[in-house]
Amino acid sequence: MRRVVNTVVMMIAMTPAAVMALKKSGIKTPADLAGKKLAVDYGRPALKGRALDELLKQLPPDRIWRAGENQVTTLTAEGPIMVGGTKVPAGKYSVYVHAGEGNDWDLVLNKDQGIALGKIWDKAPDNMKNEPWPHLEGYKTIEASEVARAKMSPAPSAGPADVFTISLVPKGAGAELTMAWGAQAWTLELQAAK
Repeated sequence: MRRVVNTVVMMIAMTPAAVMALKKSGIKTPADLAGKKLAVDYGRPALKGRALDELLKQLPPDRIWRAGENQVTTLTAEGPIMVGGTKVPAGKYSVYVHAGEGNDWDLVLNKDQGIALGKIWDKAPDNMKNEPWPHLEGYKTIEASEVARAKMSPAPSAGPADVFTISLVPKGAGAELTMAWGAQAWTLELQAAK
């Protein structure tokens, strides 16, 4: 509930220029997987002096986080991919993280693309009204649309990173997806599905 109130208060206080700045903060991370494009599009939250462990303590009981900030984080695959042991058809999916206790992170893909900003904020600028935003009620409202959940492995961090980063790097016939924030990183190999 606190998250819903904070989101609504933040939206009321925002000017159209501030909303445009939010949209422009997104990063697209492309890769090639067996000749097909694969990309993650996400916003980049910053720690700003906070500890990652403290932020993770604020997660809801299901410990699901939307892997970014502002608009919905998405993974788009031109061809079918293997995520852990699950075959995921070509398409666009919202990206979440299950941040388990300790250092256990799972990558979670969901068919639900979020809710249009104009449906939750009547002052949304025309060019942002149809942009996908996370559901204010949390992940439980879209859990039935989940298509894959795969355990990520803790990985060496390149050093403390104030800004959350997702990268896709070619690895063999696949691509290694890495999420890094603070002094921690997690990785998962994605493969083209047959």
